Amino acid sequence: MNSARFIAVIGFALLATPAFAQADKVVAKVDGISITERDVQLASEDLGERLAQLPEDRKRDEVINYLVDLKLGAKAAAEAKIADTPDFAARLAYYREKVLLDEYLTREGKKAVTAEAAKKLFDDTTKAMAPEEEAHARHILVEDEAQAKTVVERLKKGEDFAKVAAELSKDPGSGKEGGDLGWFTKDRMVPEFAEAAFKLKKGEVSEPVKSQFGWHVIRLEDKRAKPLPDFAAVKPQIDQYLERKAQQDLVLALREKAKVERLDKPAEAPAAKPDAAKPTEPKKN
Repeated sequence: MNSARFIAVIGFALLATPAFAQADKVVAKVDGISITERDVQLASEDLGERLAQLPEDRKRDEVINYLVDLKLGAKAAAEAKIADTPDFAARLAYYREKVLLDEYLTREGKKAVTAEAAKKLFDDTTKAMAPEEEAHARHILVEDEAQAKTVVERLKKGEDFAKVAAELSKDPGSGKEGGDLGWFTKDRMVPEFAEAAFKLKKGEVSEPVKSQFGWHVIRLEDKRAKPLPDFAAVKPQIDQYLERKAQQDLVLALREKAKVERLDKPAEAPAAKPDAAKPTEPKKN
């Protein structure tokens, strides 16, 4: 475990009041030391990424096993008088302030996340978005120009595009889907492909187009203006932005009000005052 996180958890435990500890449900004990439901909650937050890789039915056991190790390790460290060292005191003070800041920013940031603020940001952002064109196309990817020309001839004779794509296309992503690429904007495709696809009319098939991937034959299924994102779909990202923006603004405001003195650097020299205006010397003839 990261030593910094280890110290942070210990620091938080030391800050807990006896009343809080007594009110919390004890879920396990190790050498008589209680592990509470609150401990489990805090450790679960701390172990987020590690727990995400485990099945749901194993997560709680993993957290409690971790807490057993944590309690035993902290007990051994205390018996070794680690807590009595100046270094530990300094680390504990640092992580206490860090946890306080994290809790403060979390609390204040959540205040900025309101339904009204989220909707306003969504409306303002979508109003500023320029309309963007999308194409829905299929393609058949082959290795050389001769094969591409053969594909074009077969299509001109009336063969079904999707069937020919399933038979010949070397594109592993769309070949099994009849060459269907779905909807895309120009910037999602290589320039040669995008230029050819967006020039086509609905139902048209291109001549062979060369790109870095090989030779393409493209059929345009349709075009449209790219739909605006659905508010409900993007609301989690909007809420996250509002929270982080509020936290950033709060930190900047605190710093703006504070008097910061750098004692590890020489004081900056005051800006030189401009010399008083001097009369110019008369020009010599």
